[in-house]
Amino acid sequence: MAVITPNRTDNGRSGAPLSPPSASWETIVAPVHPFLDRVTRRLHEQIAQFDPEIAEYARYALDNQGKQLRPALVALAGSTVGELNDDLVTVAVVIEMVHLATLVHDDIMDGAELRRRRPTLAAQWGNEVSVLLGDCLFAHALRLAASFPTPAVCRAVSQATLQVCTGEILQTHRRRRWTVTRDEYFKVLEMKTAELFALACELGGLLAGATPDQQAALRLYGLKLGTAYQVYDDCLDVYGVERVAGKSLGTDLATGKVTLPLLTFWERASGEDRQEMLGWLDQWNAGHFAQVRDRLERHGALAESVRVIGGLLNDSIAPLSLLPARPPTEALKTLTGFLFQQTAALGV
Repeated sequence: MAVITPNRTDNGRSGAPLSPPSASWETIVAPVHPFLDRVTRRLHEQIAQFDPEIAEYARYALDNQGKQLRPALVALAGSTVGELNDDLVTVAVVIEMVHLATLVHDDIMDGAELRRRRPTLAAQWGNEVSVLLGDCLFAHALRLAASFPTPAVCRAVSQATLQVCTGEILQTHRRRRWTVTRDEYFKVLEMKTAELFALACELGGLLAGATPDQQAALRLYGLKLGTAYQVYDDCLDVYGVERVAGKSLGTDLATGKVTLPLLTFWERASGEDRQEMLGWLDQWNAGHFAQVRDRLERHGALAESVRVIGGLLNDSIAPLSLLPARPPTEALKTLTGFLFQQTAALGV
């Protein structure tokens, strides 16, 4: 894949790739579909071990599963250096359970009513059940991670889970703090979202026989990709279409979450524009959505976000040069192009 050398900016983040490859998600993951099917079956087997009275809730959370992006990263990362094996299936299940737990808790904190076009667990059964189910998913994932003969897997999963939860706490502390810097914003993104991407790639490599340098390269790829993905998801809250996104839009605005479009606005807006925006955000209602989006666009918030996402995706490709030139390595590169395609469709 040819990557256009980007222009660097003052914050050190590069510009967008100008010619991302054309690919669909289905095309990218087609070689690992049997692996993903095994992960899904194993997830259902694990949930069957829950107490029968709460298994229904866990199955509901699992049925709200998305594209299995993190298990796909485990498989693709492992395939860059070795062959797929049962240990990779198990670690993909562990990471997906941690991810599901974070989604359940996120929906509570955001007050979200929809996820992938269905009521969230909290909307369906309430916050108390949702909090405790998320805890159960975390605990079960760690127990499964502890089943590996090496403590390295459990240690890495535990550390990643700590990072994710810490990132969520930091994000909560920064709600409605519009003076947050970009460095602070990206720190939270790396902890709460990118960490699981990095973990999936790193452990995929580890359990398939990667060298320490290759594991580090895969981890860096996952960290950059995951950060780009979260910036995209933040943009989706403003520039997406609810029936396409499959989740409630405007929840970040309603809860005062700091996102890159808003950061860009605060960096560029005049005092008068800032006061007007503060009024809408502090007294939020859905009727303010169009006005907020209009002000963001006046200050180029979407264009800046697209540029930053492109730079992160470019940066994710560089460490892959340390991996064997195999089709899965190319698939990881193509995945960056897929995310850029999704980003380019925002606001359309």
